[in-house]
Amino acid sequence: MGKNYIESSKLIDRNALYTPKEALDLTLKTAKAKFDETIELHVRLGVDPRHADQQVRGAVVLPHGTGKQVRVLVFAKGEKANEAKAAGAEFVGAEDLLEKIQKENWFDYDVVVATPDMMGVVGRLGRVLGPKGLMPNPKSGTVTFDVQKAVQEIKAGKVEYRVDKTSIVHVPVGKKSFGNEKLADNFRVLMEALVKAKPSATKGQYIKSVSVSSTMGPGVKVNPTKVLE
Repeated sequence: MGKNYIESSKLIDRNALYTPKEALDLTLKTAKAKFDETIELHVRLGVDPRHADQQVRGAVVLPHGTGKQVRVLVFAKGEKANEAKAAGAEFVGAEDLLEKIQKENWFDYDVVVATPDMMGVVGRLGRVLGPKGLMPNPKSGTVTFDVQKAVQEIKAGKVEYRVDKTSIVHVPVGKKSFGNEKLADNFRVLMEALVKAKPSATKGQYIKSVSVSSTMGPGVKVNPTKVLE
């Protein structure tokens, strides 16, 4: 543990469950790195991700974005390719991009969008895009003919959330420089999306635990019953 982490930890009561505002205040106070740290939300859900009917996955546009410049790659042809370029996608193509990724191990992008008719091509990249979380998916809105809307939403701050093998969702809610008010707005929108995404097959308590942390700082526990306040 570094000196800053140890000092920051002293500000937090490990046994306490804070309101979202209190937790974000503490997270900002403990974000002592010299760069603009990302503030992250971690939610443990009462689901068993081994079962298909208990998967939690989706996407939501944060009202204040993520604070990160997102590079978008779009697999599309013809008019849809033109729409993607006009919407601000950094990379647009078809088989040429497939070849570049396969031959050059190229990953200079953050999100991949594809039109449904291109999924036959994109599917051949499943083994390389899948492990990196870059595979387009209809549930996250990245497989669509409305590429203009998809690119614009991603640029505006759309984030994807997905429960991992340990039943936890990890997702950014912004940057330290946002301040408490903007972070609180993003936090609330994300939590509302997670609550709406509750699988019908889930039994018992759905939101098990919630915490927020900065890139280099300690986690701060949030009271699960107060996340939407």
